[in-house]
Amino acid sequence: MLPLPRSVTWGAGEFELTARTGLSVGEGLDGVAHWLRGALGPALDRWLPPAGADGTIALAVDSALPASGYLLVVTRDGVTLLGGDPAGVFHGAQTLRQLLPPAAYRRAPVADGPWRIPAVTVRDAPRYGWRGCMLDVARHFMPKADVLRFVDLLAAHKLNVLHLHLTDDQGWRVEIPGYPLLTEVGGWRAESMVGSRQHGRFDGRPHGGYYTADDLREIVGYAAARFVTVVPEIDLPGHTQSAVAAYPWLAPGHGPVGVRTGWGLSPHGIDLTDDTLEFCRNVLDEVCALFPGEFIGIGGDECPPDQPLDARRRFGRALVDHLATHGRRAYAWDEILEGGAPRGVAVAAWRGPGVTRAAAEAGHDVVACPDLSTYLDYRQSDHADEPVPVGTVLTVDDVYAFDPATLAPDHPERLLGAQCNVWTEHMPTTRAVDYMVFPRLCAFAEVVWNSGRHADFRDRLAEHLPRLDAMGVEYRPEAGPLPWQRRPDAAGWPRDRADRESELDALVNAPR
Repeated sequence: MLPLPRSVTWGAGEFELTARTGLSVGEGLDGVAHWLRGALGPALDRWLPPAGADGTIALAVDSALPASGYLLVVTRDGVTLLGGDPAGVFHGAQTLRQLLPPAAYRRAPVADGPWRIPAVTVRDAPRYGWRGCMLDVARHFMPKADVLRFVDLLAAHKLNVLHLHLTDDQGWRVEIPGYPLLTEVGGWRAESMVGSRQHGRFDGRPHGGYYTADDLREIVGYAAARFVTVVPEIDLPGHTQSAVAAYPWLAPGHGPVGVRTGWGLSPHGIDLTDDTLEFCRNVLDEVCALFPGEFIGIGGDECPPDQPLDARRRFGRALVDHLATHGRRAYAWDEILEGGAPRGVAVAAWRGPGVTRAAAEAGHDVVACPDLSTYLDYRQSDHADEPVPVGTVLTVDDVYAFDPATLAPDHPERLLGAQCNVWTEHMPTTRAVDYMVFPRLCAFAEVVWNSGRHADFRDRLAEHLPRLDAMGVEYRPEAGPLPWQRRPDAAGWPRDRADRESELDALVNAPR
């Protein structure tokens, strides 16, 4: 099982799922039951009717269990799955699915069975409340169907936050009433850079796309049914060239600019004026209407040097206060700490362990996502055939060695959890995302679920890979990329770990 539950006690015998196995559904669990029938029915060719002559799978909530935790008991006679809340029952159902053969993950029958579940008692609960993944759909747009698939993959690994990076210099991906040019102009670019920015190569091919309001409502609802919260991010006030391209009055001193076609930082950020602040408030109003979760991402990172720190601080505080009028909390990258972050901001700490500690000591809730442990766009080996090798080497074992608890040891109550980040400059397709994300996300999922310190992890990962195969995930093989996963046309820019650590230290400690 992966992530490994807290306690597993194997019993004698097994329970066989037949066409007459029933599903008993406790109060408040209709959604979980609907998901379980849909998850198992197509592959097993049986749909778990309400009552069964050949034993029952019983779902119920038991408030004595911890939130998001569960108790799963399988005997020869049936299955009992109790959760501290519906989320706990859902997580237990994911574990139940893992106890079946990998063919249970397919969308149509490929085997006749029998479908047997070993007798076992599993007691389990998550380590952190924030078990997340950031997906950048701004640099390369991911169509809605692929986002829904990605949600399923997160849920299968008991991750519960999808941080959706919706806007950046290279594209604006969310429809905003009153500002149609944000998507009509800002939603596409004339071409894209090929490989690392140091090489200055472009493909000459337009790229674009955006989500309608109904698309995003669908994504949010689909994720909620799988107990995944979508945290949207509108990156402000830097990383806004796509907005400036759509509405030049946001930065009149820059002159007309197009949507950025290259990677790296843009000098074309919005001006920090009352007019642009009103624009940002209007955008956030619409975002709050689409995303009902507690947190709304406001970026705050890598701002152009012509945006003075004091002005950025005032601007950021105004956005935080505005979100508070909606009953929401701002979520921002750790640059928001520079000069003192507004109270109530949750911080995504990406620039090393010291920033996580500093955010917690300053009284901020923090999500740990240090790039040297959690950036899944970084290369997976030092072999020359890795596609677009950028960043430092970050192997499955490196991700598994990550321990968020060590980053805020004096203020553990401030550590909401952790997330991995998937920046997509070099991932133009879902196949490329699969390669870069898996199986490293499997290692990360265990870290945030139960600590990730288990000697048998590699053995369990090997048993987990056939499940990924069944779900159609084109993960990186242990031996390295397959021929079609390589990118000889796109040169990278590998980094040495010590050099990157020095660079981060300079960034964090630079005078402001």
